[in-house]
Amino acid sequence: MSAGNTALGPGPRPGPLGEVHIHPQSTPDWNNLKVIHRNTLPPRSHFFLYENAEDALSRDVSRSKSQLLSSDWWRFSLSKSPFEGDTDFYTRSFSSLLSDPSWSRATVPSMWQREGFGKGPQYTNINFPFPVDPPRVPIDDNECGRYVTRFELGPHDQDHQLRLRFEGVDSAFTVWVNDHQVGYSQGSRNPSEFDITSFVNFDEPNLLYVEVYQRCDGSYIEDQDQWWLSGIFRDVWLHKFPKTHFEDVHVQTILDDDYNDAKLRVDVQLSNDANVKLRLLDSGGDEVASGTKLGKGTLTFVLPIKNPRKWTAETPYLYKLVLEIPGCALAERVGFRRTELIDGVFSVNGKPVKLRGVNRHEHHPDGGRTVPFEFLKHDLLLMKKHNINAIRTSHYINDPRLYELADELGLWILDECDLECHGLFVVGGNGTGFASDNPDWEEAYVDRARQMVMRDFNRPSIILWSLGNESGHGRNHAAMYKFIKSVDTSRLIHYEADWNAESADIISRMYFSAGDMEGFGKERSWDKPVVLCEYVHAMGNGPGAIKEYIDMFYKYPRLMGGFVWEWANHGLRTKTADGIEYFGYGGDFGDDPNDYNFVLDGLCFSDHTPTPGLTEYKKAIEPVQTCGVEGGDRVRIVNRYDFISLEHLTARWSIVADGLEIPGGKVEIPKDIEPHAEALLTIKGLPKTYPPDSHLNLEFTLGKQTNWAEAGHLIATGQVQLSPPSSLQFLHELGAPEGKRPTATLVNPTLLSISGSEGSRWEFDLATGSLCTWTRAGRGSKSNVLTEPLRFDLYRAQTDNDHGCDFGRNWDDRRLHQAKDHVVQVAWQQKADDGVVEITVRSRIAPPVLNWSLETTAVYRFTGDRIAIRVRGKPTGNLLPRAWARFGLATALAGCARARWFGRGPGESYRDKKLSQRVGTWDAPAADLATDYEFPQDNGNRTDVRWVEFLGGADESLLLLRARYGDLDGASFQALPYTARDLQESKHPFELARRGRDDTVVHLDWMHHGLGTGSCGPETLPQYTLDAWREFDVSIILE
Repeated sequence: MSAGNTALGPGPRPGPLGEVHIHPQSTPDWNNLKVIHRNTLPPRSHFFLYENAEDALSRDVSRSKSQLLSSDWWRFSLSKSPFEGDTDFYTRSFSSLLSDPSWSRATVPSMWQREGFGKGPQYTNINFPFPVDPPRVPIDDNECGRYVTRFELGPHDQDHQLRLRFEGVDSAFTVWVNDHQVGYSQGSRNPSEFDITSFVNFDEPNLLYVEVYQRCDGSYIEDQDQWWLSGIFRDVWLHKFPKTHFEDVHVQTILDDDYNDAKLRVDVQLSNDANVKLRLLDSGGDEVASGTKLGKGTLTFVLPIKNPRKWTAETPYLYKLVLEIPGCALAERVGFRRTELIDGVFSVNGKPVKLRGVNRHEHHPDGGRTVPFEFLKHDLLLMKKHNINAIRTSHYINDPRLYELADELGLWILDECDLECHGLFVVGGNGTGFASDNPDWEEAYVDRARQMVMRDFNRPSIILWSLGNESGHGRNHAAMYKFIKSVDTSRLIHYEADWNAESADIISRMYFSAGDMEGFGKERSWDKPVVLCEYVHAMGNGPGAIKEYIDMFYKYPRLMGGFVWEWANHGLRTKTADGIEYFGYGGDFGDDPNDYNFVLDGLCFSDHTPTPGLTEYKKAIEPVQTCGVEGGDRVRIVNRYDFISLEHLTARWSIVADGLEIPGGKVEIPKDIEPHAEALLTIKGLPKTYPPDSHLNLEFTLGKQTNWAEAGHLIATGQVQLSPPSSLQFLHELGAPEGKRPTATLVNPTLLSISGSEGSRWEFDLATGSLCTWTRAGRGSKSNVLTEPLRFDLYRAQTDNDHGCDFGRNWDDRRLHQAKDHVVQVAWQQKADDGVVEITVRSRIAPPVLNWSLETTAVYRFTGDRIAIRVRGKPTGNLLPRAWARFGLATALAGCARARWFGRGPGESYRDKKLSQRVGTWDAPAADLATDYEFPQDNGNRTDVRWVEFLGGADESLLLLRARYGDLDGASFQALPYTARDLQESKHPFELARRGRDDTVVHLDWMHHGLGTGSCGPETLPQYTLDAWREFDVSIILE
């Protein structure tokens, strides 16, 4: 094959006068729908060949017959289009490129935008960042990255087929070796393999040239919700296959109808005649079965296996399969399992399975979609430790090593084709007609299915194939379904946009409410199960109301479970002009159009550390559910594992109450608690009586070390309230004893000074109806604890979930953020009967422009050392907001170093995101009370609080302020170095940090509005909504 850039069309040639010259002279491969691959080898399963069985069983690729060409610097040049720059670079020597200042170095694998080249990253959710004209992409605005590297071969590599394999290149590329054009391929997340045997040298270095195109016709079906990034982003291998070698291998495990015995079927494709030796070994290396066959082409082994250990996500037992021919061996790992529908219920090995899953994009904060193996492994270990049992590879096939880890650790995989084109549905016309229902695109679609199934066929963790995401539904999906079924009948097929499941085996939905899902569960006649492929959108502070979904999944056999959107934020690490590091989102790299911070919607932060949302999800899906106490000393639990009992766990109990903790002891777990079954645990040693507000705690931990967690790792918790809390009523009625009564002095017509017997002094502004100073004994006469007057507040800085739904829009429209207290009347007296100074304030909390208000009557009772406050509220007027964000008191404290409280903790909690935080007595530095979300918003709330203390002083033990809520359910506090306005106006953490205060802004809330998942899904549920139309009567005591 001669040199020449077929990908661009032939170069210009001089011609006679009058001849018309056309540029480009032919359609480039990357704009030609008829060219998906050129000179690529047929797709195959992912494996490495080794010299012998011992090396193959080591699974050490450094001992394989392969050479890694990536993980190093390559020469690199970028141009604005494939027709600009060094277009004949494949004819140049390596030394000339080294000395050429227009050429630089780039790491392979990497995304060139993250190496500092090109226009930078661009984030869009739906929209294409280029003019939409399928299948054509602009020829003048299509960055082109040119890569060159050297590799050497030796005499021992002769007589081998040399296969150049790219595991992932975004979005299309042409390859030359030693100035010979090898071929072309596209399909960014799919592998491409070329035979370069005839182009290489064995006695001198070889040159590999790769030209990568930022966009191609395939970009129209790679419109996933993620950053647009480009380059050779996965590994590049040179596989050295002996003359006689394994071309491919497909492994199937066929369990009988009793799910006991099995047949192992292995289809082996050979390059030449060979005698194939097969051995199946158990995990310890002992031989279980073996066979030998002589032949050519495809040989099929079918071996009976007596009662093999079964593979599940809970019992990921792997056998070792070894295939040998002279001079060549490969090893695969085999998991025996069977997936199917039984009476319409999704089942594995005859048992119903519930998917407690997440959607996972490939993301690294520095590398983009170039993800180091250890970072990938960290993801999967973190999932296992948070009770996650399933991954949807949204929305493309992932690094092949992910599936191997999933096999080892135990994770169900919904493997998804690299296909999404929802940007075609926002440009007018028939979105489906552009591609999904267009016969011209059939091969492009089927190729995506073919690449997925052929590469990943052998992975036991994969239990579902998916035809892609958000691409409408058309004839090409039917063609994909037909192809997959022709290759693999052992797995079911998923595709959400096929609402009637015409080209899918299960029904899939996105962001349906728990109530909607219950509707599916209650249907009496059905033959296909339902899965939520995306739900509880985990953007910012949230998600709220997870438990409602999980309980629904287990209540109805038809419901398979779901996959949270999504695993992690996609922020990319960058810096401000003055060097402050942060995680950037859409628009932070000069990208326009962009979809702003919608790329920050994960259970993990962009560095893949857990958010409070991941902690809450772990709790909601924990495999041991605690229901309640029965008969005084017995607790009912539910085993929500799908296959195993609870014998691998250790349980302990303890009791917490206000100011009390009883260590408790071990709890015996009954043997053989069946999956999805209930059981009673007997708690030995419980006391006969309990102080107020006592709670029984249960902890379930791993009894032994696993390959994903140490012994003692916390799996599940339970907490049951044993006694009610104390009321505030007796404190409200408490008077001031003789000799300890406060004194009130009218300093001026609008300022009332009150001195308490215990050294406290208060000043109350009668003009504004607010407490403005509180001086505590021992702090000096000029030391005011309050740096801002005590006021009522209805608003919070909107969360992403507020912004994204009608509540946030309604708050803006009703000017809730502008509402403030307007005094109507203030009356005060020192009561003769008990000596209490009592101030009654009538006011309206109202915004400008509008007519609505919250009318309040607040009674402040000053005794010797405390203030008892009772507030009655009544909403009035027109155009009330749908809900208040909160109702409570707000102030700011000087010198607050830490907080101590009895309530839920230690982390943040809200009324619909609180179950992961247990009731107890907690203590934390003030600096630790905030959650630093990558897009600033309300955070750090602690709910179900009975009391909270704010402490300061040199030893951080001086009481600044104590608030008591008594038996009020849902009371909360928040202590941050920012105001709601600071949070709302800041768009990045570094902007918020610049607004940081020396004092602490404190909210003491009687009630607050839940979070919901309204950024993309159901808004806050009615039971968690702080309805604005309700009247209320609440109290608090400040000390």
